Amino acid sequence: MQAPAHLSPPPSVSLRAGALRALCTSEPDQKVAATHTLFESLQAGHTQLDPAERLTPAPTAPLPGRPARPVLIAPVDVSQRTPFTPEGFAMLLHAVAHIEFNAIDLALDAIWRFPDMPADYYTDWLGVAHEEAIHFGLLRAHLQSLGHDYGDFAAHNSLWEMCLRTQHDVTARMALVPRTMEARGLDATPPMQAHLRKVGTPAALRAVEILDVILRDEIGHVAVGNRWYGWLCEQQGIEPLGHYRRLAREHSAPRLKPPFNEPARLAAGFSAQEMAELQKSPLVESGFTQPISERSD
Repeated sequence: MQAPAHLSPPPSVSLRAGALRALCTSEPDQKVAATHTLFESLQAGHTQLDPAERLTPAPTAPLPGRPARPVLIAPVDVSQRTPFTPEGFAMLLHAVAHIEFNAIDLALDAIWRFPDMPADYYTDWLGVAHEEAIHFGLLRAHLQSLGHDYGDFAAHNSLWEMCLRTQHDVTARMALVPRTMEARGLDATPPMQAHLRKVGTPAALRAVEILDVILRDEIGHVAVGNRWYGWLCEQQGIEPLGHYRRLAREHSAPRLKPPFNEPARLAAGFSAQEMAELQKSPLVESGFTQPISERSD
């Protein structure tokens, strides 16, 4: 049905400026809502995109916007999280929720910060932000069902710190955030789910279901990073694997921790050659068993 002539169409919003506003939003529910609203505006054709626009955050704007809690501490000071006690299970859920909250910011930052990319780059990352916001909402609701909430436990800031290290180089950002930091979640999620199945409570099994959703979507998110890293390397005439190793060293990327989820990584766009090199790379820790709590720190 055609809208009445007297009704004006919804105003168009700038996709990149909208991402920056959402990034600077501190309250979790408001950040999630702003992210979903921007995505829905894109889907409805109510956004405008200017890849050449140079954006600058307001001097007083927090970047990123965060709630007062959780308290952020060094990764080595974060308590180990076992799902076999009620408190440990809540801490584990909180740790994953914190990763997903940060992942919203990572995607929003990739949109506003880097100009002159193809239009698909920006819409890809808005889709990622939208799904990360869904993940955070699922985890937060589950935490609340257990009498806890996001912010109840201390957390660390490693994901955003890598954003800062790569803020001047979109190629480094694509290499070291989605296809390094976030790809570690592909490896850590199945062992985490296996431990939760051993716990066997309804709450633990609900967490397994949520992690199924997250793992499915994260394969797509890492694939977005792989796609744009490959595109950028092609544009610059750079050999991707060698350049990745250089970037990892230059930006002090965390060493990768086996065992690797090879099917998920291949589905996310890692080549068979790269997977073979991972097994012998100096960027990989040897003799290391990955804690079930660790996804992408």
